[in-house]
Amino acid sequence: MLDPLLLEVLACPACDDRPPVRLEGEFLVCDQCGRAYPIRDGIPEMLVESAVFIPGRGPADAPGEPPGSPKEGEPL
Repeated sequence: MLDPLLLEVLACPACDDRPPVRLEGEFLVCDQCGRAYPIRDGIPEMLVESAVFIPGRGPADAPGEPPGSPKEGEPL
C-alpha cells in the first residue's frame, strides 16, 4: 500500500498538464491517457517506458499512439 501523502503528489509524466494518478491494484492509473504505471516492491515506477495500457481502460486513440495523434488519412 502506498502512503496516501505520496499518492497525492504523484502525477502522470506522459501528460503535459500532469493529471493525478489513482491507485488500482498494483498500478497507478492515469484516467486522462489510460497509462498504468506498475508498483514494484512498493515503489511506483513512474517511467513512461514502463507504463502499460490496461485492456478496456486505454485511451480513445489506438495503443502506442499518443493521444491527439492524427489518424490515418487525416491531415497533419
